[in-house]
Amino acid sequence: MVMRMSGPHYGPIEMIERLVSFDTTSRESNLALIHFVRDYLASLGVDSTLIHDETGNKANLYATVGPRDVPGIALSGHTDVVPVDGQPWDTDPFSVVEKDGRLYGRGTSDMKSFSAIALALVPEFLARPLKTPIHFALSFDEEVGCLGAPLMIDRLGTDLGVKPHIVIVGEPTNMAVVNAHKGVYSFRTSVRGLEVHSSATHLGVNAVQHAATLVHFLTEIADEMAARAEPESGFDPPYTTVHVGTMSGGTAQNIVPLDCKFTWEYRLMPGADPDEIHERFDRFVEETVLPRMHAVDPGTGITTEPRAVVPGLVPEDGSPAEAIVMALARTNHTEVVAYGTEAGQFQEAGIPTVICGPGSIRQAHQPNEYIELSEVRACEAFMRRLLDEVCAA
Repeated sequence: MVMRMSGPHYGPIEMIERLVSFDTTSRESNLALIHFVRDYLASLGVDSTLIHDETGNKANLYATVGPRDVPGIALSGHTDVVPVDGQPWDTDPFSVVEKDGRLYGRGTSDMKSFSAIALALVPEFLARPLKTPIHFALSFDEEVGCLGAPLMIDRLGTDLGVKPHIVIVGEPTNMAVVNAHKGVYSFRTSVRGLEVHSSATHLGVNAVQHAATLVHFLTEIADEMAARAEPESGFDPPYTTVHVGTMSGGTAQNIVPLDCKFTWEYRLMPGADPDEIHERFDRFVEETVLPRMHAVDPGTGITTEPRAVVPGLVPEDGSPAEAIVMALARTNHTEVVAYGTEAGQFQEAGIPTVICGPGSIRQAHQPNEYIELSEVRACEAFMRRLLDEVCAA
């Protein structure tokens, strides 16, 4: 049965303009955008389910176009964007400006355009009988650790209907088909020492120096990982990387520091043991660093808390997702990327997943972020080929 639509219609560029106009920087609520999408879909006769975070200030949106009793194809996109603070923008980041064949604005490349183009074509999907449903899976807080999508993924196959049999994550790949990316595992380590006057260092426990010992240990692991390079993998660099991003501690030059904190991460090659590095780090803390600290004061300590766990996307050559998306993208090869996405989370839930979306990752997070209009047209053509794929004969 063909559904009748009476709601507003937006062209792809108009929808990009609408989504970019919402300031969904990760520190802000994304509900204004989510409610806009919900109301837009409702006006077309499509129901949405919102999955909120524990504060109620953010939400995922999941909606199905077509039959709900058969597995479908999910189009996954995150709604949050990175901050524009301190960046030298030439235009208002939250107002799309078209110039020289490009659309400028925060999120045009990363990654509101993919979702906008798909949403703009919903009336066309509704106008034709679908044998395979299309699911919209819009998430929050991808940019700060892929925190939102798991709340939605956990409900696939239950109250959200039949679990999709394919997921397409629309991160910017210039419409190339990506079947692998590294995992991202990040942590915050806090060192509590014993504060004394710097003339009596033997009576204190220097939190900064012990933290530096830990950072040096991570540097040694980083060198070891580089030595395990896999040149044939296609990754740049072709090995697991280990990185310390921030560090702070101490109060004055003449005081042995009481506290020091640092953040660190590793970006793991697909298929590598995700526990190896942090387990080695924990053993070094317990067997080497803490005994030195406790020898002076047993009240000192070290704690490490996970900040984000983003599983890698492992290649599944010949998977249904790879086969269909390669055909839709009109390519016969796949690529890999170094950045993390929600794709690995969907794959961990047992759903074949690939990444394919418009725009360039080189524009992501940059001032004057833009997407080429040619990329918008390519994605629009991709979506119309997808429409032909899911329609009944």
